[in-house]
Amino acid sequence: MIKPFWLVLLSLALQTLTIKAQELDAVQLYTQDELLTLIRTNSHLQRVRKDDCQLVKDIEARADIMQLPAYQFLYGDMLAYAVCVPRNIERGWDLMLQAAAQGLPEGLEQVGRYYHTGRFVQPDMNKAIIYLREASALGNLKAQLRLAQILIDGHGSPVDFEQSYRWLHHAVTADAATHKKITQQLAKLAEKMPPKVVANAKRSAK
Repeated sequence: MIKPFWLVLLSLALQTLTIKAQELDAVQLYTQDELLTLIRTNSHLQRVRKDDCQLVKDIEARADIMQLPAYQFLYGDMLAYAVCVPRNIERGWDLMLQAAAQGLPEGLEQVGRYYHTGRFVQPDMNKAIIYLREASALGNLKAQLRLAQILIDGHGSPVDFEQSYRWLHHAVTADAATHKKITQQLAKLAEKMPPKVVANAKRSAK
């Protein structure tokens, strides 16, 4: 039976509207800057869940094929915490290491933190210090705070005291709690150094 012409037009119009609605509902892949902001605020996994896991294949491709460090970090976390994918800690950890090896400050901080706390791996203070020092040199405040606490607790080398103090002394934050923690750590680090060394650390931001 041949459909009336008006019915054909109506069917085509409905198909067009359906396609446009699907396009509007489609989740756009995160830009590099957007993803880094999500990682820095520790909201990257929540965002993937909020997007109903629609971007898993795209994220995996950018992590494994394109080897983009921010996406390696994201997909590594997704695998480690079973967010939208089956848990695979070994593969997740490998991706975290790859992101750190490419110099992603957040990746370096996370690997250092996990070596410090023993999350997913055995605690290794030496490796923790290495990764945290690299992240600190790239301006990661979380790494600077953790490294300072490790030194205050008696680990690491005294040669790191001055640089650690320097990073914290010149750190900038709008968070009152973080500012207070920095002040406390600076006081404790200063107790471990001669006044001349402390004065030198305050003068230079390099």
